[in-house]
Amino acid sequence: MAKKDASARASATSYDVARRAGVSQSAVSRCFRPGASVAPATRARIMAVAGELGYQPNAIAQQLITRRSNMVAVVISNLTNLYYPEVLAEISQRLSARDIRVLLFALQTESDVDAVLDQIWRYRVDGAIVAARLSTGQLRQFAVRQVPLVLYNRIGEEEPVASVCFDSTGGARQLVAGLVEARHCHFGIIAGPEDSYVGEERVRAATDELRSHGFEPLLVRGQFDYAGGDRGLRQLMLMSDSKLEAVICANDLMAIGAIDCARHAFSIAVPERLSVVGFDGVGPATWASYQVTTVRQPVRRMAEAAIEMLLERIERPDLPPERRLFGGQLLPGSSARLGPA
Repeated sequence: MAKKDASARASATSYDVARRAGVSQSAVSRCFRPGASVAPATRARIMAVAGELGYQPNAIAQQLITRRSNMVAVVISNLTNLYYPEVLAEISQRLSARDIRVLLFALQTESDVDAVLDQIWRYRVDGAIVAARLSTGQLRQFAVRQVPLVLYNRIGEEEPVASVCFDSTGGARQLVAGLVEARHCHFGIIAGPEDSYVGEERVRAATDELRSHGFEPLLVRGQFDYAGGDRGLRQLMLMSDSKLEAVICANDLMAIGAIDCARHAFSIAVPERLSVVGFDGVGPATWASYQVTTVRQPVRRMAEAAIEMLLERIERPDLPPERRLFGGQLLPGSSARLGPA
Protein backbone atom coordinates (compact mmCIF):
# COMPACT_ATOMS: atom_id res chain seq x y z
CA MET A 1 0.00 0.00 0.00
CA ALA A 2 2.88 2.34 0.86
CA LYS A 3 4.43 1.71 -2.56
CA LYS A 4 1.12 2.51 -4.25
CA ASP A 5 0.80 5.81 -2.33
CA ALA A 6 4.37 6.79 -3.23
CA SER A 7 3.70 5.99 -6.90
CA ALA A 8 0.53 8.08 -6.87
CA ARG A 9 2.38 11.01 -5.30
CA ALA A 10 5.20 10.78 -7.84
CA SER A 11 2.76 10.77 -10.77
CA ALA A 12 0.60 13.68 -9.61
CA THR A 13 0.04 16.23 -12.39
CA SER A 14 -0.91 19.89 -12.54
CA TYR A 15 -4.38 18.70 -13.61
CA ASP A 16 -4.72 16.74 -10.34
CA VAL A 17 -3.68 19.77 -8.31
CA ALA A 18 -6.02 22.08 -10.22
CA ARG A 19 -9.00 19.76 -9.83
CA ARG A 20 -8.54 19.31 -6.08
CA ALA A 21 -7.77 22.99 -5.45
CA GLY A 22 -10.68 24.12 -7.61
CA VAL A 23 -8.58 26.29 -9.90
CA SER A 24 -7.42 26.23 -13.51
CA GLN A 25 -4.24 24.49 -14.68
CA SER A 26 -2.87 27.87 -15.76
CA ALA A 27 -3.24 29.08 -12.16
CA VAL A 28 -1.17 26.10 -10.99
CA SER A 29 1.48 26.87 -13.60
CA ARG A 30 1.62 30.52 -12.57
CA CYS A 31 2.02 29.52 -8.94
CA PHE A 32 5.26 27.72 -9.74
CA ARG A 33 6.58 30.44 -12.04
CA PRO A 34 8.80 33.01 -10.25
CA GLY A 35 7.36 36.51 -10.48
CA ALA A 36 3.98 35.40 -11.86
CA SER A 37 0.88 37.08 -10.42
CA VAL A 38 -1.29 34.83 -8.20
CA ALA A 39 -3.62 35.94 -5.41
CA PRO A 40 -2.12 35.07 -2.00
CA ALA A 41 -5.12 32.95 -0.93
CA THR A 42 -5.10 31.04 -4.22
CA ARG A 43 -1.36 30.48 -4.00
CA ALA A 44 -1.67 29.14 -0.44
CA ARG A 45 -4.47 26.72 -1.47
CA ILE A 46 -2.52 25.46 -4.51
CA MET A 47 0.71 24.96 -2.55
CA ALA A 48 -1.15 23.07 0.19
CA VAL A 49 -2.71 20.71 -2.34
CA ALA A 50 0.59 20.31 -4.20
CA GLY A 51 2.22 19.33 -0.90
CA GLU A 52 -0.48 16.76 -0.17
CA LEU A 53 -0.16 15.20 -3.61
CA GLY A 54 3.63 15.49 -3.78
CA TYR A 55 3.37 17.46 -7.01
CA GLN A 56 6.46 19.07 -8.54
CA PRO A 57 6.39 20.81 -11.94
CA ASN A 58 8.26 19.00 -14.70
CA ALA A 59 11.22 21.21 -15.67
CA ILE A 60 11.60 19.60 -19.09
CA ALA A 61 7.91 20.06 -19.89
CA GLN A 62 8.13 23.71 -18.83
CA GLN A 63 11.13 24.20 -21.10
CA LEU A 64 9.18 22.79 -24.05
CA ILE A 65 6.28 25.14 -23.35
CA THR A 66 8.30 28.30 -22.70
CA ARG A 67 11.12 27.42 -25.13
CA ARG A 68 13.61 28.36 -22.43
CA SER A 69 16.11 26.18 -20.60
CA ASN A 70 16.09 28.33 -17.43
CA MET A 71 19.87 27.99 -17.51
CA VAL A 72 22.47 30.74 -17.74
CA ALA A 73 26.08 30.01 -18.67
CA VAL A 74 28.67 31.68 -16.44
CA VAL A 75 32.22 31.67 -17.80
CA ILE A 76 34.95 32.59 -15.33
CA SER A 77 38.71 32.54 -15.83
CA ASN A 78 41.22 31.66 -13.13
CA LEU A 79 39.24 30.56 -10.08
CA THR A 80 42.52 30.59 -8.10
CA ASN A 81 42.00 34.36 -8.02
CA LEU A 82 39.93 34.67 -4.83
CA TYR A 83 37.87 37.47 -6.34
CA TYR A 84 36.06 35.24 -8.82
CA PRO A 85 34.64 32.72 -6.31
CA GLU A 86 33.02 35.73 -4.62
CA VAL A 87 31.57 36.84 -7.96
CA LEU A 88 30.33 33.32 -8.72
CA ALA A 89 28.67 33.02 -5.31
CA GLU A 90 26.83 36.33 -5.79
CA ILE A 91 25.67 35.47 -9.31
CA SER A 92 24.61 31.92 -8.39
CA GLN A 93 22.60 32.99 -5.34
CA ARG A 94 20.82 35.77 -7.20
CA LEU A 95 19.95 33.59 -10.21
CA SER A 96 18.80 30.70 -7.97
CA ALA A 97 16.43 33.10 -6.23
CA ARG A 98 14.86 33.62 -9.66
CA ASP A 99 14.66 29.84 -10.24
CA ILE A 100 17.40 29.99 -12.88
CA ARG A 101 20.21 27.42 -12.85
CA VAL A 102 23.87 28.30 -13.40
CA LEU A 103 25.96 26.30 -15.85
CA LEU A 104 29.55 27.05 -14.80
CA PHE A 105 32.53 26.98 -17.15
CA ALA A 106 35.84 27.60 -15.36
CA LEU A 107 38.89 28.42 -17.48
CA GLN A 108 42.53 28.00 -16.53
CA THR A 109 43.39 31.00 -18.71
CA GLU A 110 41.30 33.47 -20.68
CA SER A 111 42.64 32.12 -23.96
CA ASP A 112 40.92 28.77 -23.24
CA VAL A 113 37.46 30.22 -23.93
CA ASP A 114 37.20 28.61 -27.39
CA ALA A 115 37.05 25.19 -25.78
CA VAL A 116 33.82 25.93 -23.90
CA LEU A 117 31.79 27.74 -26.56
CA ASP A 118 30.64 24.52 -28.24
CA GLN A 119 29.36 23.27 -24.89
CA ILE A 120 27.47 26.51 -24.31
CA TRP A 121 25.70 26.15 -27.66
CA ARG A 122 24.93 22.49 -26.94
CA TYR A 123 23.07 23.26 -23.71
CA ARG A 124 20.92 25.93 -25.37
CA VAL A 125 21.26 28.34 -22.47
CA ASP A 126 18.99 31.37 -22.25
CA GLY A 127 21.96 33.72 -21.91
CA ALA A 128 25.54 34.05 -20.67
CA ILE A 129 27.61 36.13 -18.27
CA VAL A 130 31.25 35.95 -19.30
CA ALA A 131 34.22 37.08 -17.20
CA ALA A 132 36.79 36.27 -19.87
CA ARG A 133 38.14 38.00 -22.94
CA LEU A 134 36.18 37.25 -26.12
CA SER A 135 37.45 37.94 -29.61
CA THR A 136 35.33 39.82 -32.13
CA GLY A 137 34.54 36.52 -33.86
CA GLN A 138 33.45 34.91 -30.60
CA LEU A 139 31.22 37.87 -29.74
CA ARG A 140 29.58 37.58 -33.14
CA GLN A 141 28.81 33.91 -32.49
CA PHE A 142 26.61 34.94 -29.57
CA ALA A 143 24.80 37.44 -31.79
CA VAL A 144 24.33 34.95 -34.65
CA ARG A 145 22.99 32.28 -32.28
CA GLN A 146 20.80 34.89 -30.55
CA VAL A 147 22.20 34.11 -27.09
CA PRO A 148 22.03 37.26 -24.94
CA LEU A 149 25.41 38.11 -23.46
CA VAL A 150 26.76 40.35 -20.69
CA LEU A 151 30.50 40.72 -20.20
CA TYR A 152 31.74 40.99 -16.63
CA ASN A 153 34.78 43.24 -16.15
CA ARG A 154 35.45 43.05 -19.87
CA ILE A 155 34.32 45.09 -22.87
CA GLY A 156 33.61 44.28 -26.49
CA GLU A 157 36.54 46.11 -27.99
CA GLU A 158 35.33 46.02 -31.61
CA GLU A 159 31.87 44.47 -31.27
CA PRO A 160 29.40 46.47 -29.11
CA VAL A 161 28.04 44.31 -26.29
CA ALA A 162 26.46 44.83 -22.87
CA SER A 163 29.04 44.91 -20.09
CA VAL A 164 29.53 45.56 -16.38
CA CYS A 165 32.97 46.92 -15.49
CA PHE A 166 35.01 48.05 -12.54
CA ASP A 167 37.02 51.25 -12.96
CA SER A 168 40.45 49.60 -12.66
CA THR A 169 42.14 52.66 -14.13
CA GLY A 170 40.73 54.94 -11.45
CA GLY A 171 41.68 52.47 -8.74
CA ALA A 172 45.26 52.18 -9.99
CA ARG A 173 45.60 55.94 -10.07
CA GLN A 174 44.41 56.22 -6.46
CA LEU A 175 46.97 53.68 -5.26
CA VAL A 176 49.85 55.24 -7.20
CA ALA A 177 48.94 58.76 -6.06
CA GLY A 178 49.01 57.67 -2.43
CA LEU A 179 52.37 55.91 -2.81
CA VAL A 180 53.93 58.87 -4.61
CA GLU A 181 52.62 61.30 -1.96
CA ALA A 182 54.34 59.12 0.67
CA ARG A 183 57.65 59.77 -1.18
CA HIS A 184 58.34 56.27 -2.48
CA CYS A 185 60.88 56.37 -5.33
CA HIS A 186 61.64 52.78 -6.38
CA PHE A 187 58.58 50.93 -7.67
CA GLY A 188 57.84 47.40 -8.80
CA ILE A 189 54.72 45.86 -10.34
CA ILE A 190 53.69 42.20 -10.07
CA ALA A 191 51.34 41.71 -13.03
CA GLY A 192 49.11 38.77 -13.91
CA PRO A 193 49.17 36.68 -17.11
CA GLU A 194 49.37 38.69 -20.32
CA ASP A 195 46.03 37.32 -21.59
CA SER A 196 44.16 38.79 -18.60
CA TYR A 197 42.19 41.83 -19.76
CA VAL A 198 41.62 43.18 -16.24
CA GLY A 199 45.18 42.55 -15.09
CA GLU A 200 46.65 44.32 -18.09
CA GLU A 201 44.30 47.27 -17.66
CA ARG A 202 45.54 47.71 -14.08
CA VAL A 203 49.19 47.38 -15.07
CA ARG A 204 48.83 49.93 -17.88
CA ALA A 205 47.08 52.42 -15.61
CA ALA A 206 49.64 52.04 -12.80
CA THR A 207 52.58 52.27 -15.22
CA ASP A 208 51.18 55.33 -16.98
CA GLU A 209 50.50 57.08 -13.67
CA LEU A 210 54.00 56.33 -12.36
CA ARG A 211 55.57 57.58 -15.58
CA SER A 212 53.56 60.80 -15.33
CA HIS A 213 55.40 61.38 -12.04
CA GLY A 214 58.79 60.56 -13.58
CA PHE A 215 59.12 56.95 -12.31
CA GLU A 216 59.84 53.84 -14.41
CA PRO A 217 58.59 50.74 -12.54
CA LEU A 218 60.16 47.29 -12.73
CA LEU A 219 57.70 44.64 -14.01
CA VAL A 220 57.41 40.89 -13.35
CA ARG A 221 54.51 38.48 -13.83
CA GLY A 222 52.62 35.97 -11.71
CA GLN A 223 49.50 33.82 -12.01
CA PHE A 224 47.21 35.77 -9.65
CA ASP A 225 48.09 33.29 -6.89
CA TYR A 226 50.03 33.37 -3.61
CA ALA A 227 53.11 31.74 -5.16
CA GLY A 228 53.11 34.38 -7.90
CA GLY A 229 53.42 37.13 -5.30
CA ASP A 230 56.26 35.31 -3.55
CA ARG A 231 58.22 34.68 -6.76
CA GLY A 232 57.45 38.15 -8.05
CA LEU A 233 58.91 39.87 -5.02
CA ARG A 234 62.06 37.72 -5.14
CA GLN A 235 62.56 38.73 -8.78
CA LEU A 236 61.96 42.40 -8.05
CA MET A 237 64.45 42.40 -5.18
CA LEU A 238 67.12 41.00 -7.50
CA MET A 239 66.28 43.42 -10.30
CA SER A 240 66.31 46.44 -7.98
CA ASP A 241 69.46 45.46 -6.09
CA SER A 242 67.26 45.47 -2.97
CA LYS A 243 66.35 49.17 -3.43
CA LEU A 244 62.66 48.40 -3.89
CA GLU A 245 60.36 50.66 -1.84
CA ALA A 246 56.83 49.96 -3.13
CA VAL A 247 55.15 47.05 -4.92
CA ILE A 248 51.85 47.25 -6.80
CA CYS A 249 50.25 43.81 -7.21
CA ALA A 250 47.53 43.14 -9.78
CA ASN A 251 45.40 41.35 -7.16
CA ASP A 252 45.24 40.83 -3.40
CA LEU A 253 46.39 37.21 -3.32
CA MET A 254 49.70 38.10 -4.97
CA ALA A 255 50.00 41.02 -2.54
CA ILE A 256 49.64 38.59 0.37
CA GLY A 257 52.33 36.35 -1.14
CA ALA A 258 54.63 39.34 -1.57
CA ILE A 259 54.06 40.50 2.03
CA ASP A 260 54.94 37.07 3.46
CA CYS A 261 57.99 36.84 1.21
CA ALA A 262 59.22 40.29 2.32
CA ARG A 263 58.79 39.46 5.99
CA HIS A 264 60.07 35.88 6.06
CA ALA A 265 62.52 35.56 3.16
CA PHE A 266 64.13 39.02 3.37
CA SER A 267 63.31 40.13 6.93
CA ILE A 268 61.87 43.36 5.50
CA ALA A 269 59.40 45.29 7.64
CA VAL A 270 56.08 45.99 5.90
CA PRO A 271 55.18 48.84 5.52
CA GLU A 272 58.10 50.62 7.25
CA ARG A 273 60.68 49.47 4.71
CA LEU A 274 58.46 48.21 1.88
CA SER A 275 54.90 49.15 0.91
CA VAL A 276 52.71 46.53 -0.82
CA VAL A 277 49.29 47.23 -2.37
CA GLY A 278 46.77 45.02 -4.15
CA PHE A 279 43.40 45.05 -5.92
CA ASP A 280 39.87 43.66 -5.34
CA GLY A 281 39.33 43.73 -1.57
CA VAL A 282 38.86 39.96 -1.09
CA GLY A 283 38.24 38.54 2.39
CA PRO A 284 41.78 37.34 3.25
CA ALA A 285 43.17 40.78 2.41
CA THR A 286 41.40 42.12 5.50
CA TRP A 287 42.91 39.55 7.90
CA ALA A 288 44.82 41.09 10.78
CA SER A 289 48.11 39.55 9.64
CA TYR A 290 47.94 41.38 6.30
CA GLN A 291 45.40 44.24 6.19
CA VAL A 292 46.30 44.84 2.57
CA THR A 293 45.97 48.36 1.23
CA THR A 294 43.74 47.72 -1.76
CA VAL A 295 40.84 48.91 -3.91
CA ARG A 296 37.62 47.02 -3.29
CA GLN A 297 35.26 46.17 -6.12
CA PRO A 298 31.52 46.45 -5.35
CA VAL A 299 30.89 42.76 -6.11
CA ARG A 300 27.24 42.65 -5.04
CA ARG A 301 26.23 45.70 -7.05
CA MET A 302 28.15 44.54 -10.11
CA ALA A 303 26.68 41.01 -9.96
CA GLU A 304 23.16 42.37 -9.58
CA ALA A 305 23.68 44.74 -12.50
CA ALA A 306 25.02 41.94 -14.72
CA ILE A 307 22.01 39.73 -13.93
CA GLU A 308 19.47 42.50 -14.46
CA MET A 309 21.04 43.46 -17.78
CA LEU A 310 21.03 39.84 -18.93
CA LEU A 311 17.43 39.14 -17.92
CA GLU A 312 16.33 42.33 -19.66
CA ARG A 313 17.99 41.12 -22.85
CA ILE A 314 16.47 37.66 -22.56
CA GLU A 315 13.04 39.31 -22.44
CA ARG A 316 13.89 42.00 -25.00
CA PRO A 317 16.67 40.85 -27.38
CA ASP A 318 16.42 44.16 -29.30
CA LEU A 319 17.81 46.24 -26.41
CA PRO A 320 20.94 48.15 -27.45
CA PRO A 321 24.36 47.45 -25.85
CA GLU A 322 25.22 49.43 -22.74
CA ARG A 323 28.17 49.63 -20.39
CA ARG A 324 27.87 50.19 -16.65
CA LEU A 325 31.02 51.36 -14.90
CA PHE A 326 31.45 51.00 -11.13
CA GLY A 327 33.97 52.87 -9.03
CA GLY A 328 35.98 51.15 -6.30
CA GLN A 329 36.65 52.00 -2.67
CA LEU A 330 40.21 52.66 -1.54
CA LEU A 331 40.88 50.65 1.64
CA PRO A 332 43.99 51.96 3.38
CA GLY A 333 45.51 49.07 5.33
CA SER A 334 48.68 48.39 7.27
CA SER A 335 50.60 46.99 4.26
CA ALA A 336 51.53 50.36 2.74
CA ARG A 337 52.41 53.93 3.58
CA LEU A 338 50.15 56.32 1.69
CA GLY A 339 50.38 60.09 1.56
CA PRO A 340 47.38 62.41 1.99
CA ALA A 341 44.72 62.20 -0.70
